[in-house]
Parts: sequence; C-alpha cells; structure tokens
Amino acid sequence: MNNLPLKKTLKKSTWFFVLSFFLSACSTTPEYSPRSTKEVSKESSYSNRIAEFMPVSWGDLPGWQEDDLTAAWPAWKRSCQGLLKRNPSDLNWKPACGAMGKVDATSSDSIRRYFQSYMKVMEIRHQSGSSTGGVHGLVTGYYEPYLNGSRKKGGVYQTPIHQYPEAWRKKKPSSLPPRAELLSSGQLNGQEIVWVDDAVAAAFMHVQGSGRIRMNDGKVIRVGFAGTNDQPFKSFAQWLLDRKEITRATATMQGIQAWAEKNPKRVQEMLNANPRYVFFRELPASHDASIGPIGALGVPLTAERSIAVDTKALPLGAPVFLDTTYPLSKKPIQRLMMAQDTGSAIIGAVRADFYWGTGDQAGSYAGRMKQQGRMWVLLPK
Repeated sequence: MNNLPLKKTLKKSTWFFVLSFFLSACSTTPEYSPRSTKEVSKESSYSNRIAEFMPVSWGDLPGWQEDDLTAAWPAWKRSCQGLLKRNPSDLNWKPACGAMGKVDATSSDSIRRYFQSYMKVMEIRHQSGSSTGGVHGLVTGYYEPYLNGSRKKGGVYQTPIHQYPEAWRKKKPSSLPPRAELLSSGQLNGQEIVWVDDAVAAAFMHVQGSGRIRMNDGKVIRVGFAGTNDQPFKSFAQWLLDRKEITRATATMQGIQAWAEKNPKRVQEMLNANPRYVFFRELPASHDASIGPIGALGVPLTAERSIAVDTKALPLGAPVFLDTTYPLSKKPIQRLMMAQDTGSAIIGAVRADFYWGTGDQAGSYAGRMKQQGRMWVLLPK
C-alpha cells in the first residue's frame, strides 16, 4: 500500500461478462491431457475496454506446478459460494463449482487436475495502445489493522469511528462536505461506533476499509466499510511528498507514521488533505485471524490468497494466477489467488491489491508492497 490506494471500498460491484466466451463444461471430471502450444494458439483472444486476454497453455504459468494449491482451495470454495449466490442461474461457473466435491482438498495434484479440467487460462494484458501497455502491472498490498478503542471518549481515546447516519440512508443529502468541514459541522454527533487512540491509524483504516479494534474492556470488535462522503480521494502521502516532508523511499505506511510521531501538531493538517471520509459498520467479531473481512464478492477474504482487482477488466470471483515478488525483494510470489475484492485505486488490467491478512506482520508487508507483476485469469471452458 505504498501508494496509499483508496483501499478498501469493499462495496459490491457487478461484472457482466460476454456469455459467448464461456462454454459449458461437462458434469463429470474428465481426464486432463496437456495440449500443445500450437493447439492453444488456435483459440481466439478477446478483449474488453481495459484488458486483452490471450490464450496460453498451463505450462506457461511460472510456478503453477509448485504452488501449494491446498492453501488456495478454501478461497476458491468461498469464490464459488459468492459467484453462485450472486447469480444462481449462471451456467458459466456452475459446472466447475458443482464438481468441487470430487476433488481431494488435501492434494495439490488433485486440485491442479480439477482446474486444468474445468478451466482455460488466459494471460491478462493491457489494451494495445494504452499508456501502460504490455503484460506487467502494479501489485500493491492491503491488510486488516488492529486498533485500540473505547465505547466512550476520554483519555487517549479521542478519534471517532463513525457509522453512516441512518437519516442519510433514508434521504441522502445532495452533497456532503469534505472531511475537515464534515467533522467540524456537528453532523456526525451521536454517530460514533467507537473512539480510538491513534488518528493516523484510524486514517489508515479508512484506506483499508476494515479493521479490528481491541476494546479497553478486553473485547475485540470488527468494523467494515459502510459508505463515504462521496468526495474524491487524495493521498496524504502525496501531500507530504509535495512538501518534501518525506521522500519516495519513505512514502510508506511506516514512513508516514514516523513523520506523524515527529509532527503531532500537523497530523490533522495532513489528514485533512484528503477530503474523502469513510463510514463503518460494526460486524460480528471473529478471533480467527485467518478469516478476513468481507470483500466485494460478499465472502470473507483469505490471507495471501485474495486480491482486489478492477472489475471493468476482470470478473469478480475468478481465480487469478499471480507472478510477483515480496516487498522490497526479488523473492518470487507465484500462486493462485482469488479476485474477491475491489478498490477505487485498483484501476487497470494488470493491477492487483494483495490481501496480506490481519495484524502487524501483515501490515508490514502491505505497507511496503509496490511490486511489478503479471496475471493470468482462469475462466470456465
């Protein structure tokens, strides 16, 4: 999240795929026999407004044979649940999702044969002639932070986390003011879910779109995205860069937190540089850190197996094979991911936001991740 994308709106998005590109698969799992590159090349490529899709062979996926697909299987089961719930009559994903019971979930080889039997693999490219072009794109990271909070304002708990006012839902105002004006207007009095002890951490939770809050009574609550004031997002990292307060190298979550600790009197000035304000809703809390927040698909995200994508380019819920590296490293990440989320700053064909999980270690990875990557989408035959 080095570029501090507006992550995460976690709002539901609809992606209409051209039905003619999806062919129904058979209802029983066939034996898989690899096809030659020559056979694959006979398939037609196609495109949408943002992306081009080029058919490739499974052997073209770097690390496909080595990936531990048992770690991806629970995420794919959740994708199937989300896909079928959103459109129960969809004949495209139904054969593949219906065959999941025949797979040995403890065997990567069994899972690999399943995907190769029911799906085709397409390389994702930027549209020809676009400013980005080519097969490489940006992979950033996000996570679910932990904050400290109280139901009552007092002491160190001075920063409110607000719910979306119910009166606005019934009759939404034609326009809402930017962050600074909104917070000083009194319109949100009484809408506090909780008060937290760190204004910068709260702002990062606005960017992430969800979080867990350790309450001063020992309980843990969870909050998720509920709406915004419809103002444009402006990066406070860029605000600091423009004023030479930080460098490109320190324009990370950690670097911004360090600047805030040295400049406590200027924190609100920095935060008000972003006019967008995010509202939250309280969610059922889970003490299992492996169960992530609800993404745009309507299912829980899976740490290191879920990504956010641009649904103008890719179908929400689809399996996506990702080839990138760990933050500030050349160590490869080559694994099957699930496109289960979206974000306002996740724009483009070869563009992904990698969900690292919950807590400080996940935040450390997410805050530094700004890597190049390639992507392949798996679509029903």
